[in-house]
Amino acid sequence: MQALDALESAVERRREADRDEDELASRIQALCADRSRLADELDGSLVKSRKLERVNREIAERLDGAIETIREVLGASENGAAPGEDDEAGEDDE
Repeated sequence: MQALDALESAVERRREADRDEDELASRIQALCADRSRLADELDGSLVKSRKLERVNREIAERLDGAIETIREVLGASENGAAPGEDDEAGEDDE
């Protein structure tokens, strides 16, 4: 009888170990799926980040051009000339 109890106990421990292994395998699969999803999200974020950096540079260049144009217009109006006119050209006509 003692041998039978020992065998039943060993079988129960084995079943418990198998359940633990199955649970561990399930957790590993879930972690792998999460890792894959996170890697995809990271790749997408990197692509978006690079695109935003490129667009930001383009906007900065356009703003620099606009600022330079405004400075030219303001400088010309302070000198009494129309934008694009050369002050010396106006003096030669007089």
